Amino acid sequence: MRRYAVPCIISLLVGALYNIVDQIFIANASYLGSYGNAANTVVFPLTVVALAIAVMIGDGCCAFVSISLGQGDQAAAKRSVGNAVVMSVAGSLVLTAVYLLLQNQIIALFGGTVNEETFQYSQEYFFYISLGIPFYMFGQAMNPVIRADGNPRFAMAATLAGAAANIVLDPIFIFGCRWGMMGAAVATVIGQVITAALSVWYLLHMRQIQPSRRDFRLSRAVCGRTLLLGITSFLSQISLVAAMAAINYEMGLCKKLSDFAGQRPAGD
Repeated sequence: MRRYAVPCIISLLVGALYNIVDQIFIANASYLGSYGNAANTVVFPLTVVALAIAVMIGDGCCAFVSISLGQGDQAAAKRSVGNAVVMSVAGSLVLTAVYLLLQNQIIALFGGTVNEETFQYSQEYFFYISLGIPFYMFGQAMNPVIRADGNPRFAMAATLAGAAANIVLDPIFIFGCRWGMMGAAVATVIGQVITAALSVWYLLHMRQIQPSRRDFRLSRAVCGRTLLLGITSFLSQISLVAAMAAINYEMGLCKKLSDFAGQRPAGD
């Protein structure tokens, strides 16, 4: 149990490090200031939406694989993995397209229009983070699948490698290159690409459930069961997005009310 639990916990904690590390380095960049941190906070819920979809696919596939292997049905387990790969790739591309097409509306929804500086930084950070969504979702979706194949340590290592790259590249891009919000976003995306690349490598060298070409053909029954098994993971993550959206909106409303009050004549 510990062999699986510890790497799983570490992977979850490391996943949260991306945002924390970005916030720390952005806060220490004098030319970005609090507006940079505000932009990061605005965009963060969007990565949680991507994570919610990814873990629904990944955790659902993990459960499907475990059940299938327990029943001695290795073919069903392989089919589940193949379908999970296709769903994660297709879902991430659709989500990226939605993000890029509705960028300004989404930023406004999460409170990014509170002032011009925050809006500009949010747009810059949002664009590059959106380009990394396919890599992020694929890496997160495959993490539970790798654990289901009996290699939780590799799943942890793939996540750690991406986070380590982000920690190293953030100060280089933000302070050395002075790329600002773009630098923070690019460092994050490179880390996500590394995790996704390691996941692809493992997918090609799986121990028990390496899928064949035919397993990548989508099956309505397999996809439906995978998503159903992972729906609780999705709901637990998406509820955080709703809370963050409400908090950001309320804070933006308070800022506007404060500005309005400050503009009123003293005698009113």
